[in-house]
Amino acid sequence: MSGGVDSAVAAARAVEAGHDVVGVHLALSRMPGTLRTGSRGCCTIEDSRDAWRACDVLGIPYYVWDFSERFKEDVVQDFIDEYAAGRTPNPCMRCNERIKFAALLEKAIALGFDAVCTGHYAKVINDAEGNPELHRAADWAKDQSYVLGVLTHEQLKHSMFPLADTPSKAEVRAEAERRGLSVANKPDSHDICFIPDGDTAGWLAEKIEMTTGDIVDESGAKVGEHPGANAFTVGQRRGLKLGTPAADGKPRFVLEIRPKENKVVVGPEALLAIDEIRGIKVSWAGLPIAEVATGEEFDCYAQVRAHGDPVPATARMERLPAEGGVPAEGPDGGATVGRTDGGHGSLLVTLTEPLRGVAPGQTVVLYQGSRVLGQATIDAARSLQRAAL
Repeated sequence: MSGGVDSAVAAARAVEAGHDVVGVHLALSRMPGTLRTGSRGCCTIEDSRDAWRACDVLGIPYYVWDFSERFKEDVVQDFIDEYAAGRTPNPCMRCNERIKFAALLEKAIALGFDAVCTGHYAKVINDAEGNPELHRAADWAKDQSYVLGVLTHEQLKHSMFPLADTPSKAEVRAEAERRGLSVANKPDSHDICFIPDGDTAGWLAEKIEMTTGDIVDESGAKVGEHPGANAFTVGQRRGLKLGTPAADGKPRFVLEIRPKENKVVVGPEALLAIDEIRGIKVSWAGLPIAEVATGEEFDCYAQVRAHGDPVPATARMERLPAEGGVPAEGPDGGATVGRTDGGHGSLLVTLTEPLRGVAPGQTVVLYQGSRVLGQATIDAARSLQRAAL
């Protein structure tokens, strides 16, 4: 129970379906803000009170579980470490992976509960053998299957998403109004929950040592200086303050961040188009498709942002090196893979339509139709046009 309208209505539907429901609000900070500013921030004292009021209306028990230390280590510190390494992480993916469907689910099962039920817009469908698959929600505009792409087969077996078939957010708000829930018209939260003012660069400047360095163009020529490479993201245009204008007078964008050299590479917008992605820390949402085990190429759609458009692609798992550097092979001579790559294997995604501004550290989620196949953390992104220069 985040304190928002989606989780409140999800709880109401679970109660109405006859389940034994307990409302749990996650305390993710030891020093939460006391006031919420519009749609910025979450997990505030105000949010916990809204969650309690919803549980009171529904007549279900309400608890606050303190996961602040684990959240700090697994989500906040991971966010800092990734930026320090020149990557652009997705903290919502880490929170779902390590907090809501790991720490929370583990505790819930230990206490005898069957599932974690949330207000995410996504759907779990069981196949003919009863194995769970993750699919997009009915309302694609609100679909949140992307940020749930990290869920495993075992986690999906214990996940419930009552809003899966709801055609619109407006219907959820109307239902909350009918049920007498005070959060019916509460604004949706956005931005990073632990940076409620939205100033990511300013927040990171207090956590990461910033050192001035060079901004160079795609040829390596210096065109300006930066206050700290870690504060930049691939695709960024504003705030570059370049001393040397481009020859064609057009704006330049961040193409690459090189933390070891403390350099930021900029260039024309066209060079942001990415044709190939290599992913690590691979996991599969439900049972992996057959091609994963054989290492064969398969058709799919790739999505790199929570609300980005999926683009057609082909993908394949590269062989996993075994001990001594010898590739591990499956029964058909292909790579063998379980839940993750164990840090050795990788997922190669070739995009039929280029994607713009893909950064290492982001997550690529693969789909076939509405089904989520799995995800990987982007380790490298390749532009054929830039490679040809």
